[in-house]
Amino acid sequence: MDEHDLDPEPLHQFERWFADARADGLDLPEAMAIATTTRAGRPSVRMVLLKSADDRGFAFFTNYESRKGRELAENPFAALLFHWQALGRQVRIEGRVGRIDAPESETYFRTRPLRSRLAAWASPQSRPLADRAELERLYADAETRFGAHVPLPPVWGGFRLVPDAYEFWQHGDDRLHDRVRYELDAVGWSRTRLAP
Repeated sequence: MDEHDLDPEPLHQFERWFADARADGLDLPEAMAIATTTRAGRPSVRMVLLKSADDRGFAFFTNYESRKGRELAENPFAALLFHWQALGRQVRIEGRVGRIDAPESETYFRTRPLRSRLAAWASPQSRPLADRAELERLYADAETRFGAHVPLPPVWGGFRLVPDAYEFWQHGDDRLHDRVRYELDAVGWSRTRLAP
């Protein structure tokens, strides 16, 4: 990978690699790890699904009272990681995270399958449950309450990460991987090759 062959705009380079992952038929190329931290700096990471990537940033949806939601409220910075092993590629993205407005969250929420919308009401995400039966009771209660007309829960919606750094990593033999980091400064994006 020659850094001079990469697009000067990291979003466009991400879109190229993401399209390659889709064209290669990879399962869930939109799956990404998101790392967050508490105010005290204690990290946690989990997998979520990218729902859109554009000039506004990288969007995903969740329960705002989940662990990641609470951590982002305390410390609104996160890191994303896409790993496409079959292509020998990964992309790291870092930046500030903010909530997506309710109308956009509601528009997306309506596209989710009915059972997923009911589950968004039923699950007290990241909170302790007595057992599986409690979750099933909560789901049944939501189904009885809403039927097929499930509104957006007040504690559910989107977040958008606005990148200030990207890193593109390409596998190389003998651990001679290619790494190129983009960083945003006052004049735009700069690129730097990093040692593997």
